[in-house]
Amino acid sequence: METALITHADCLNHVTPAGHPEQVARLEHVLHALAPLDLNRITAPLAADDDLLRIHPRSYIDEIKQMRPESGTFQVDADTHMSPGSLDAAYRAAGGTLRAVDMVLRGEAKNAFVAARPPGHHAETATAMGFCLFGNVALGAKYALDYHGLKRVAVVDFDVHHGNGTQDILWDEPRALTITSQQMPLWPGTGAATETGEYDNVLNIPLAPETDGAAMRAVYTRTVFPRLRAFAPELILVSAGFDAHRDDPLAQLNWDTEDFQWLGRELCAVARKICHGRLVSVLEGGYDLRALAASAKVFVNELIEAPNE
Repeated sequence: METALITHADCLNHVTPAGHPEQVARLEHVLHALAPLDLNRITAPLAADDDLLRIHPRSYIDEIKQMRPESGTFQVDADTHMSPGSLDAAYRAAGGTLRAVDMVLRGEAKNAFVAARPPGHHAETATAMGFCLFGNVALGAKYALDYHGLKRVAVVDFDVHHGNGTQDILWDEPRALTITSQQMPLWPGTGAATETGEYDNVLNIPLAPETDGAAMRAVYTRTVFPRLRAFAPELILVSAGFDAHRDDPLAQLNWDTEDFQWLGRELCAVARKICHGRLVSVLEGGYDLRALAASAKVFVNELIEAPNE
């Protein structure tokens, strides 16, 4: 089986104001970096509202639809914007995540990377924020549980910003373990170690500014991977944000490109031991274009190199 790359040109039509860090060029650079790799390229479908209702109320979905402007951009909050193409892009990002879950759980791909935008891990149950409209990874988790009938899934989020939306949506879901590492202090201000979920199903790992890759590798080896093995999920979903890179302009962690390569390799190894290698990763942050492209490439290459079960 091959690694699936799931994307759609609609995700290039989500246009933000000039100078905004979450820009079209992010996805362009990622796709250009992944172009030489041996991937099974799949078109992301539009998510259905019935699927989005697994994590968002109807009133919120309708509100997002009503915010789509006919031209220009609409400011959803201080950081989050919509253009005429944003709604379809968001539906493709969510639908691409669902397609990735389907492919991996049906044995059509050994693992998958969803290269889409807008990102999703800051979108709470009924609040768009932090560049995010729909909770893509949280949706993938609920879909795997409720549609595919899995008993346990895990989310690992290594974006430099805390995945407050994923935590909010899965807070009281005992079948889902949410593990996030994030710089603290940093926006959005959540993610303290004391935030552990309704059923001790949330593990937050705050990292001080200037934390380097060696320290990250140590905490993942000591804390994250043992917790994953103990929980024994049947699928691992990864919020793959590359903004912990030392060159990223929005934060102050000091990871290198090779650290994301290590994360890809080690997450695949853990997935192989506990869930037959079943891993779905979804693009989140990363705002230095060169660092983003290089880090995404080495991460995805580790997915490709992972042995088949």
